[in-house]
Amino acid sequence: MRRLILTAALFAAAPAMAQTRMTGAEFEAYSTGKTVFFSSNGTPYGAEQYLPDRRVIWSFLDGICITGEWYEAGDQICFIYENQNNGPQCWSFFRTDGGISAQFENDPDARSLIELQQSPEPLFCPGPGVGA
Repeated sequence: MRRLILTAALFAAAPAMAQTRMTGAEFEAYSTGKTVFFSSNGTPYGAEQYLPDRRVIWSFLDGICITGEWYEAGDQICFIYENQNNGPQCWSFFRTDGGISAQFENDPDARSLIELQQSPEPLFCPGPGVGA
């Protein structure tokens, strides 16, 4: 976690990076088989594991994970998660000099995320109440 915080601070201090919008095919090629850790405003935000067939597992890094899937809708990547009744969450993903960034499109004034790091390892998802 300390490494994530340091990396987030470095990205927050970095000048704006060149960005290229990703298509669904580019996003799929980049993300499949990886777990990508994201920051928002220089603070670790969460991580998503990208599985084959556009399936995903999301975590706010609290040990609780939710599964879902993504699809391309125009120039956006939209996610639907299990047990979520708030509809699709659509993002624009961009290639940057340091990886990828994402802008939440359901609310353009909302957060944007920056890739902190990636790993081939799966997310740690022990779930709620473990050890209680």
